[in-house]
Amino acid sequence: MRNHTVTTFILVGLTDDPQLKVVIFIFLLITYLLSVTGNLTIISLIFIDSHLKTAMYFFLQNLSFLEISFTSACVPRYLYNLSTGDKTITYDNCVIQIFFTDFFAVTEFFLLATMSYDRYVAICKPLHYVTIMNNKVCRKLILCCWTSGLLILVTPLSLGLNLEFCDSNIVDHFGCDISPLLNISCSETWLIEQVIIVCAVLTFVLTLICVMLSYVYIIKTILRFPSVQQRKKAFSTCSSHMIVVSITYGSCIFIYVKPSTKNSVAINKGVTVLTTSIAPMLNPFIYTLRNKQVKQAFNASIKKITLFLKK
Repeated sequence: MRNHTVTTFILVGLTDDPQLKVVIFIFLLITYLLSVTGNLTIISLIFIDSHLKTAMYFFLQNLSFLEISFTSACVPRYLYNLSTGDKTITYDNCVIQIFFTDFFAVTEFFLLATMSYDRYVAICKPLHYVTIMNNKVCRKLILCCWTSGLLILVTPLSLGLNLEFCDSNIVDHFGCDISPLLNISCSETWLIEQVIIVCAVLTFVLTLICVMLSYVYIIKTILRFPSVQQRKKAFSTCSSHMIVVSITYGSCIFIYVKPSTKNSVAINKGVTVLTTSIAPMLNPFIYTLRNKQVKQAFNASIKKITLFLKK
């Protein structure tokens, strides 16, 4: 986003009400701290506990790292703006924020698709699971997720760097986002808008097809199980991932596929706050509360820490 006259942007934020700002600040601070703490706990447990050295937990560890990175790319900056009253952000910092938030978000879609494939192998090909999802394959899949996220952003980012801002520098958002920036650009934005739509749809559709195909085969396989107990156990191994997928894709559909309304900008900002603060905070709880192995690893770690402190 080359800039001849505008060197800083002014972020409108969510509200001008001082009291509501305090409430939003406290809410975002608490959710951010819980998100970072919860996801760091997941990462640490998987590193420490030998029972969690499987492909599923390797992907979960990477998901937790992505969640920390994603929420850290935007929430701390807004907390700073709320606490200081400084709504300005430099052009360079704005570009950096857009790149990292979009990069982590796109990579997460590919990772969720990869995790659905992992669940497919675990349910549909249990005898070959360890062979198929070995360490080498898992590392390659993670590398593909990060590489895909980067490649998807190359074209829109290169076009975005040529945008010019001549008159307005007021961004109608609480953080830097490409849509409000396109609205205030004095450049011709038709091409970059079409490229962004193509890249977004490509990412969304490709990963969603992978997720849906995996779960179609998973459900078919589970329904063939002879006992109810086996079916319950199989569903429980997928339930956490299904909840996270529903939240991620559901919020994305709500923002981009809903009919346009007069209050769409305000609604989008509100939903974006939830996806950047609530969703990263919920994921650790979803996986721990519905996963016996993670809970056991957590309890074992607490006991070790307690014994160490007593000594």
